[in-house]
Amino acid sequence: MDASGQPTLDEIEDCFVEVVAGRLSRDEADRWAARWVSEDGIVWDSLSWWALDLLCGIDLPAGESGCYLHDDEQVRTWLAELRKRRAL
Repeated sequence: MDASGQPTLDEIEDCFVEVVAGRLSRDEADRWAARWVSEDGIVWDSLSWWALDLLCGIDLPAGESGCYLHDDEQVRTWLAELRKRRAL
């Protein structure tokens, strides 16, 4: 957390890493991100907001199949994109 109590970009990235590694469930990641997305009065930089918005909904089902709307490969792609954008 930064001085204001909101998560840093490092913590947001760590959330993706934990989901990809299977140490954090998609449901847990979604609930964590949703808390911050819905919090009033927080000003986010564009990259943090983009990443939080992806995490908020990471557990959406793709219908009755039990699969996720965004598969594991998509989540890995988001993590790679986050890292790429951070490096710019």
